[in-house]
Amino acid sequence: MKLMRLAALAAVLILSTSMVLAMGHGSYPDKPVNYIIPFGPGGESDITARHQQPFFKKMFNEDLVISYKPGGGGAVGWSQLNGMKGDGYTIMGINLPHIIVKPRQKDVGFATEDIAGVYMFHYTPDALVVTADSPFKTLQDVIDYAKENPGKLTLSGSGKGTANHLAQIRFDQMAGVKTTYVAFKGTGKAVTALLGSQVKAEWGYTSVGAKHEGKVRLLAVAMEKRHPKFPDVPTFKELGFDLVSGAYRGIAVPKSTPEPIRAKLSEQIAQINADPEFRRRMENDGMALLDVDYKDYKGFIDAQAKVYIEAATEAGVIR
Repeated sequence: MKLMRLAALAAVLILSTSMVLAMGHGSYPDKPVNYIIPFGPGGESDITARHQQPFFKKMFNEDLVISYKPGGGGAVGWSQLNGMKGDGYTIMGINLPHIIVKPRQKDVGFATEDIAGVYMFHYTPDALVVTADSPFKTLQDVIDYAKENPGKLTLSGSGKGTANHLAQIRFDQMAGVKTTYVAFKGTGKAVTALLGSQVKAEWGYTSVGAKHEGKVRLLAVAMEKRHPKFPDVPTFKELGFDLVSGAYRGIAVPKSTPEPIRAKLSEQIAQINADPEFRRRMENDGMALLDVDYKDYKGFIDAQAKVYIEAATEAGVIR
């Protein structure tokens, strides 16, 4: 009797393993996938998920069902991720520098290494933004003013310890200037402050230039190469500053998700990223495509962590 029970158990384990492997190598997905955004609707995390949605349906014949779990700047969702079922049918958006900086500020219910990322698919590059009628015509104009008026150049930005804030810290160090960063709750309010002349410039994103064409001017973008939508705007690197940064976005799964499914999902996001129409839509919104797959995810996060932790410590955001 005992041998029969053991044989039955072995058969169940073999069947379960076979099902997981099958899911990872062909039949996954075979039902809708719940895509959780750990922020409220309408932000860039939501917008990018909405861009992915029709391509996932077209390529894999299943729906991405977008839902929201806002709170704590993403921390509420990320702290709950590993308690969710790891079957490949629950995925969650992740953001940098958030998942690196937040756990070092206080106990937010997760550590960076708790996040099982499978793909980083894009970033919204940082950009130095001024109004269309600003007297600052070039990045050098801004630097000259900042050197002549230490601390008097005010720049709005989205939050503290964010991509915008850390870009300001890093650039001030590189340029040898002292500017004043004014944190607002969200990019929208930071842009409003710029357009309302509450500040002289903004550490914003390339998406600000896309959304407010005619009202703002980008002086430089934090990219390796110029952005396709803004071919006349130089990169910081062109101008002598090694600044490539922004709000990076990707997808993670619960840690209990089997390796074959993680790899399969990584391949699928890569396929969406490679679609010319998807790329066109993303770039038209001012975003930049990025391809960091599952096998390269950890190395990418480790490299970014070194940069972010140094800048966040300098900013007094972490200790």
